[in-house]
Amino acid sequence: MKAALYRTHGGPEVLEWADLPDPQPGPGDVVVRVAAVGLNRLDLLQRSGPGLLPHFALPHVAGMDVAGEVVALGSAVTGVELGARVVVDPSLSCGQCAACLSGDDSMCRDKRVVGGSLTGGYAQLCAVPATHVHPVPGHVDLVAAAAAPTVFTRAWQSLFITGRLMIGETVLIHAAASGVTTAAVQLARRAGARVIVTARTDAELDHGKRFGADAGINTTTTPEVAAAVFDLTGGRGADLVFDHLGPALFGESVAALRPRGRLVFCGNTTGSNATLNLPAAYHKGITLLGSEAYSHADFARMMDETWDADLAGMVDRTLPIQDVAEAHRLMAADALRGKLVLLH
Repeated sequence: MKAALYRTHGGPEVLEWADLPDPQPGPGDVVVRVAAVGLNRLDLLQRSGPGLLPHFALPHVAGMDVAGEVVALGSAVTGVELGARVVVDPSLSCGQCAACLSGDDSMCRDKRVVGGSLTGGYAQLCAVPATHVHPVPGHVDLVAAAAAPTVFTRAWQSLFITGRLMIGETVLIHAAASGVTTAAVQLARRAGARVIVTARTDAELDHGKRFGADAGINTTTTPEVAAAVFDLTGGRGADLVFDHLGPALFGESVAALRPRGRLVFCGNTTGSNATLNLPAAYHKGITLLGSEAYSHADFARMMDETWDADLAGMVDRTLPIQDVAEAHRLMAADALRGKLVLLH
């Protein structure tokens, strides 16, 4: 098979189109012929180095959001048919650690990730456990399916499982044009919340509003985000902030919350160390919530909800997999509005 891989860390130029042996399924595995794979920020971060996930090794084939057709079955596989259209749950727990044995596999200490530490969807074929392929319904095309897993699972986990967003609440979500925010805006609005988004340009804010945001704050012209949030909420503040940027707006996020508000955070796009004004947090009773990985059981539920809700398309553009270096450059330049999907 052919695959886009890199043998050393560096810029997009280290990506190469190379031959690899076809994967052979183990007894409990299936092989998926990849039709489409979503681009994620992790792809760029690990290519630049160092590898961030346990078990990462060079050479590496990235691509976590894999959609395609099952073309081979392991000898012990039941319940999956050849030709099935599927999307892959990329998070593979060990099944043996204390967390897994207690049913809390989201906290597995030996997790492997398809496309993060194992060969992913940048290859034409991808072998995964049969338990980790989920059927794609007929009304969803495989490009849309490849755009969904990472952004919708991250948004769902952060808003509802960690953040416990409730009907009638106001949520502030940063980076209006990103894929995860586009997903989060739709999910929050569907749950009956009021949504405020931030972005650096009016065009990005317009993108967020097109997907359902009620209001937007341009952080270039209005850097005092907290003050703007209080203006938009009649002096009350946001009930919940969903921050997947990191330090860039962390302090403003805390300040924008109402008393006893919640800040859910899960990303480090703008860095890994944030400064926090402690009195501003504890005097208001602010809750800081790290949003952990989803559980295997939740993946199917989140995907089914996404399909059933018929949420708006996430795809900004598609490119052939051979143009993966250009795809990485576009994401690095913040040129995307939603998801970029690579096609085999």
